[in-house]
Amino acid sequence: MNTEKVVEISNLDFAYGHGNLRKQILFDINLTLEAGEVSIMKGPSGSGKTTLLTLMGALRSPQSGSLKVLGQELVGANKSKLVQVRRNIGYIFQAHNLLRSLTARQNVQMSIELQNGISAATAKRKAIEILEAVGLGERIEYYTDQLSGGQKQRVAIARALVSHPKMVLADEPTAALDSKSGRAVVELMRQLAKEQGCTILLVTHDNRILDVADRLLHMEDGYLSQESLSTPKRTISTPV
Repeated sequence: MNTEKVVEISNLDFAYGHGNLRKQILFDINLTLEAGEVSIMKGPSGSGKTTLLTLMGALRSPQSGSLKVLGQELVGANKSKLVQVRRNIGYIFQAHNLLRSLTARQNVQMSIELQNGISAATAKRKAIEILEAVGLGERIEYYTDQLSGGQKQRVAIARALVSHPKMVLADEPTAALDSKSGRAVVELMRQLAKEQGCTILLVTHDNRILDVADRLLHMEDGYLSQESLSTPKRTISTPV
């Protein structure tokens, strides 16, 4: 069994602002995510979930404690190192963030072309293959305005997974989707990511998809609690 540690967080704090305007968002976060693991993070709005996600994704610089992603310490890291780490991570956002002027294939293909040494022909082939894998073989050349919400999210998933990232971070991937579409999206993510051996972290309020997780995480008032799901699932308690 692969037990490579993809994320290692120790005593991580984070605050916005300075002086009298300083507001601490995260408190003493400790977390380890291993290769191939699927985790779901829940918690009320404003509890710090998205902030932690952006720190783990090297989209924001951590301030104190330790945050290692793929063996790279991000506390004190320069912009070049943050960019290097981001190249190994796939992101899926609630709003899709697809370019309306591009087709489904072009949105996915653009993600691959950002990598060095990938020809346009290879990027096109890989984009078509992943879109077929997510069930959009007949929508490859459709523009985003021609796609349903569930189909747009599938394009976003394809874009995140096409480069075979080491980790996928998804912020509310099933928001605004109906039960059937939301379930299909998450099952698809889990299947494809497991096949690729990458780590998945989903931030969600959707209780319908909790059973896809190997572990549940709970964030409240900036504190993180967790439990293994090797035993029957039960409610996570938050720190006192």
